[in-house]
Amino acid sequence: MQVPSPIQQALDHGLPDVLAVGIVKDAQGKHNPITLSWIMQTSRMPPMLAISVAPSRHSFDALHKAKQFVIAYPAAGQEEETVLYGTASGRNMDKLARGGTRVVPATKIDSVLMVDALANFECEVVGEFVTGDHSIFVGKIVAAHVNKDPNVRRIYAFGYVDYAPVERGE
Repeated sequence: MQVPSPIQQALDHGLPDVLAVGIVKDAQGKHNPITLSWIMQTSRMPPMLAISVAPSRHSFDALHKAKQFVIAYPAAGQEEETVLYGTASGRNMDKLARGGTRVVPATKIDSVLMVDALANFECEVVGEFVTGDHSIFVGKIVAAHVNKDPNVRRIYAFGYVDYAPVERGE
């Protein structure tokens, strides 16, 4: 049986959410990570991902300038750095260094990959759409990378800063 509900409360019933870290090079040449839960695959051919970012975020202006980004699916053990990337601003801080994240250069775009993540996707921006208080950036995937360890588990969002792995079947 359905009953009326505040919108946010009903949206929270959909948890856990997908969780990703977007990495974009800012105007100062710093690779800035931002934690995202509003992300989706939008096409298989060509492969594309879409992310939603608020204009108030440091990464928003960087996305406009760079026109490219990496999406990394953080793994179990990366919860603390993933919280940092979603709660601190990269305007005055090197969040990758502060989080202790191991990175390597991307292969097709000017960005970096998170070494310990489950997967990384290098994307070139092919479209942007304003949707209320956020904009959707659509990125064509130009390269993909996966963690060679088959035991690495992805983390999900159970709330604003409550991140944890999920076992299959849970």
